[in-house]
Amino acid sequence: MHETVSGVLDTDRVRAQFPALDSPPPGGGPRVFFDAPGGTQVPESVVAAIRRYLLEDNSNTDGAYELSRRTDGLIAEARRHGGAFVGGDPDGIVFGQNMTTLNFNLVRAVGRTLRTGDEILTTALDHDANISPWLLMAQDRGLVVREVGLTPVLDVDLDDMRDKLTDRTRVVAFCLASNAVGTVTKAREIAGLAHDAGALAWADAVAYAPHRRIDVRGLGLDLLLCSPYKFFGPHLGMAWVRPDLARDLPAERVRPAAQVPPGHRFETGTLSHEAIAGFVAAVEYLASLGSGGDLASRLSAGYELIRRHEAELAGVFGTGVAGLAGLRMVGLPGDSPARVPTFGLVCERTTPRRLAEALGDAGIYTWDGNFYAKRVVETLGLDLDVGLLRIGMAHYNLRTEIDRFLDVLESLLGAE
Repeated sequence: MHETVSGVLDTDRVRAQFPALDSPPPGGGPRVFFDAPGGTQVPESVVAAIRRYLLEDNSNTDGAYELSRRTDGLIAEARRHGGAFVGGDPDGIVFGQNMTTLNFNLVRAVGRTLRTGDEILTTALDHDANISPWLLMAQDRGLVVREVGLTPVLDVDLDDMRDKLTDRTRVVAFCLASNAVGTVTKAREIAGLAHDAGALAWADAVAYAPHRRIDVRGLGLDLLLCSPYKFFGPHLGMAWVRPDLARDLPAERVRPAAQVPPGHRFETGTLSHEAIAGFVAAVEYLASLGSGGDLASRLSAGYELIRRHEAELAGVFGTGVAGLAGLRMVGLPGDSPARVPTFGLVCERTTPRRLAEALGDAGIYTWDGNFYAKRVVETLGLDLDVGLLRIGMAHYNLRTEIDRFLDVLESLLGAE
């Protein structure tokens, strides 16, 4: 079936680039990947870039020979792609093992500039990777961590944030989108509140980056973290730190390592060069969906196609799930523009695990649990060990897959 959104997004062409989508499960029938929030599938071009680097360019950096110079060039190219991807200065790009490891490192750096009694705001919407590092730093430095609560539709409560901001607030840590329930936060307003209080706006974009165009300048962010394996790339972490901030923060470096440019200062040891090659290919893939002159323009156009396609999927999914007894979707409606196509479902007749296992046996891949969104699950009054059934889509998903999912789910719920 040939599917487009407003005659623009060619999903046949998109899906042809992802070999995993046509790989049948052991039970037969096509796989349905509704597991995107845990990590997306990758296009063939990403695999080819990783393979090509390992076979043709594999080397360490700063050497006086050709392969090493190629690796230096690859990393420079990756910083340029990273800058275009987030809408910021390439010198602010930092690569690392994953978002969580990078955040622990960066939180340690900013923590060394804080004084006893300084305050950090986190939110109940966030993945714990943007909460626990602050709690641990607070123990070490005598800081105060305050949590901003949620509205009934599981958005960050801005009135509560205003009440908790003080002249001692130094960082407001928040997400651009929830990895558990799909809420897109009012990032520009949150960053403005942080800056009015003299604090840094510290954003987790992991659950946002596969779905919406990042613009660190437009949102007014000081630091942003994301994970390329969540947007069609390899397992890798990436951050962007406002370059003047990166220059001022104390970095943990071995003594012979250079301290400039700014972003490099937070990279410890040898990077995963093959993963960085895959990251460049992933950004190029996203840009290939759009049209325009430079990389940034093509990314913007491509992400608009993604947004429109996913909005249609989300609306169809929300309507379909509403008709199923025994399930309750939490948070915003499916057709809300303030969400990405990640859905948290409360299972009232069975457990999320049992449904996820049965769906998996049918070749439909989902997630269950708390997804490290501890405070979201607790706010909903759910057991952390049980949590939610999470359905997460990407732009390579189809309406026909939603129809299949709903049919299978209805049958499973009826059998309970």
